[in-house]
Amino acid sequence: MREDILCDFLRKKGDYLFHRESQELEFKEQFNFAGLAEYLRDFAAFANNKGGYLIFGVENSPRIPSGLSATALDQFNKIDPEKISGYILDIFSRDILWEMDVIELYEKKFGVIYVFEAATKPVIAKKDEGRDQEIKNGEIYYRYGGRTQKIQHAELENIITSRVEKLNKDWLTLMSKIARIGPQNAAILDTESGIIEKSPDQIMVIDEDLASKLKFIKEGEFSEKHGETTLKLVGDVVPVNKVEIVRKVREHLTRAYPYSASELADEVKILLPSVVKSQIWESIRDNGLKKNKDYSAYNFRSRKKEAEYETSGVVASGTPNIYNKGAIEFIVNILKGK
Repeated sequence: MREDILCDFLRKKGDYLFHRESQELEFKEQFNFAGLAEYLRDFAAFANNKGGYLIFGVENSPRIPSGLSATALDQFNKIDPEKISGYILDIFSRDILWEMDVIELYEKKFGVIYVFEAATKPVIAKKDEGRDQEIKNGEIYYRYGGRTQKIQHAELENIITSRVEKLNKDWLTLMSKIARIGPQNAAILDTESGIIEKSPDQIMVIDEDLASKLKFIKEGEFSEKHGETTLKLVGDVVPVNKVEIVRKVREHLTRAYPYSASELADEVKILLPSVVKSQIWESIRDNGLKKNKDYSAYNFRSRKKEAEYETSGVVASGTPNIYNKGAIEFIVNILKGK
């Protein structure tokens, strides 16, 4: 998060805040898990527009930056990002990317959540949720000025039009690639089933490690004893037109990485009781632990999600990380240094 933006949002004019709530800014007086459905409604609204900030610790009418109470701060620090992301996937039609932090200003502490603009819109509610059904099945929320409400016709039509245009652009890009290499050289990878199809021709798949060792030789220059490394096939070779993709999956993943994010935080707090969870999440984020295989691994929820990651290199929001003991030691050393 950009601290300069947050300081500007919390800039005072006299005793009150200079800024009002806007399309990208929502103030909340305190944080309480009982209001989670209301907050997630704002998540969806920001995601369906251009993204935005929720800042906890600001009184309403007048806008006074009073900071989080001790109870509210404690609850905010207990937020488990992976559990919330899983909750979002259960309620809404697609992932919502977000991050959180605690900042100190005017000798007070404020909880901040930033919600990213959704890559694919709209984000739609899949079920009723909340004490007063703040979230309703089938509704789409959107950020208008300083309020969250159901989307109106003009904005929904714009989202649909933009999505159709992007789909058309993706098709044109794909078709141009096929035209460039020729349809006879193209194949289709179905990431749902893990099958490659190429008809009427056949496909031969060679293990990646073996393929890197092979070299092509010119016709007539083959020498079995003195030539370059080659692949010699002995016996019956059966061609196929459907090949299941076999992915290397680390065995006994949970043995190597036995701690969830919440369990890791609990272990760190045993060793450093004064540390709050937001500092732990910050250490994980700032030091890139989620992407470091020496300390963590992605625990994909399904084969499809893992296949998407292997194809695109992008991890779906809500994919939990699991950690090893080395991650605990690393974080403790970092926080001790601070």
